[in-house]
This record gives sequence, structure tokens and C-alpha cells, in this order.
Amino acid sequence: MIRAGCHVSIAGSLADAVRRAGERGCACFQIFSRNPRGWRSRELIDADIAGFRERLAASGLGPVVDHMPYLPNLASPKKEVYQRSVETLTAELKRCDTLGIPDLVMHLGSHLGTGIEEGRVRLIDGILRSFDAAPGKVGLLLENTSGTKNSLGGTFEDIALVLDALPGERTAVCFDTCHAFAAGYDLRNAETVRESLDLFDGAIGLDRLRVVHCNDCKGALGSHLDRHEHIGLGAIGDAGFRAFLAVPAIRSLPLICETPVDDFRDDAGNIRRLHELAGE
Repeated sequence: MIRAGCHVSIAGSLADAVRRAGERGCACFQIFSRNPRGWRSRELIDADIAGFRERLAASGLGPVVDHMPYLPNLASPKKEVYQRSVETLTAELKRCDTLGIPDLVMHLGSHLGTGIEEGRVRLIDGILRSFDAAPGKVGLLLENTSGTKNSLGGTFEDIALVLDALPGERTAVCFDTCHAFAAGYDLRNAETVRESLDLFDGAIGLDRLRVVHCNDCKGALGSHLDRHEHIGLGAIGDAGFRAFLAVPAIRSLPLICETPVDDFRDDAGNIRRLHELAGE
């Protein structure tokens, strides 16, 4: 059986996120450990920590993945944004450690027109600073992007250059299917899935892949449009996901949906669709 899940809200409490994951049929799930739309975060208290850990242990669900909030940009040339981004990454790594969450997903950010090489230097330096300030075993998962203007992480080679400068024991990759497709990596059938994953393996190594975000794509191949669609209903389609989920290296990983919730289908529906396309 594949381990499929989705991103769930922490509204009410962190422990409530575990309950929501169970209600949606998750085997694994992803959260924001704090408000994702602001710089400030409420400090974790003992009740938060104990409630989350106890409910998670009782649920049998896992792994849990944390996602960085939206505002941080470690590739930014703006000093204040850069410093706050490093501080946020440091704090989030510490929160994961406290909550017993093994991995934190992060976008590589935007160089804002200063050039990809300069942005990469800032990104690497910021991550290393955060690792020094938050030692431990929490892994940082770099997520591939859709290749929008000024962004880092739109190609597997770009991600590899960042990973090569970071400690291997604390870094890996989160592969987003929508982002990969929008960036130009075809996933529509068995042949193109194999070709795209071969490119990933050659640049990064499938052994560095830790988590998959399973999202169909509203945009065309290479459109750079980061718009998620229900599983099978976008440009990747049923055939693409069926082929993707047939790859042993993919089936063994946590598969997390970040798909729409609307009148057509909800989180539970997209998780069920993943299982169906995986032949389960």
C-alpha cells in the first residue's frame, strides 16, 4: 500500500491536525506548524507539544512533514528579508525538533533579479547559518519549483548545486509533480515519467528523494504556471499518475496532496484517487 495523505490545518490546535488527517484517510500528512502568512509566530507551550505528540503516537499516522511559511526568502538580496528568513528557518527547525517532526519542506526562493548565482550563494549561506543555530537531526527538504522568473529550484541541476554545498545528512528533496511538469519535466505517460525521473536521478539521485507532493497541474507542460489541480484532472492526467505511482522508488515514499478543495472533490477524494491510480 502507498502512504498517501494531504496538507491539513492546525486551526484550534496542533493536535487537531492529527484528528483531521485521520478523518481524511491520511496515512501521512503535512502541516504548517504556525501561521504561514506572517513573520510572527506563537511560541509552543508544553500543552501544544504534549497534545500533538500524544495524539500522533496514538494515531499511528506518519511521517508528518512541516512546511515553511510563505514569507521567508533566503535568496533575497534585501537584508531585512534575508535576516528574518534565516531566523524563521532556524525557529522552524527547532519547532520540528520539539514536536518530533522529522522533515521540513522549503522553497528555494527568488533572487529578485540579482542573478541565480548570487541568489544561490545567499540561500546556501542562510541554510548553513540555520543549521549552526539549530543543530539536530531534522531534515531540510528542498522543493523543486515551477521555474518562474527569478526563482531558484526550477531545474534538477539547480537543486543539485545547492545540495552539493550542504551537509548530506540533513538535506534531501521534496518532489512536486505540478511544479516539475510546469517547469518542463513531462509526466504524462510511462515513457516520459521514466525520462524525467532518470534526469532527476542523474542530477540529484533518487536516494535523495524523501517526500512527494502529488498535485496535478492546471497549466501546460513548461508553462511555469504553479496552479494545482485535482489528481488526474489536470495536464498530467490519470495516465501520468498511474505511471508515476507504478515506479517503486515513488511508491515507497510519503505522497502528500496539496490539491483543491471544492464542490467537485475534497482532500479525502484526492487521496482515494491516488490509491485507485496506484492499483489499490
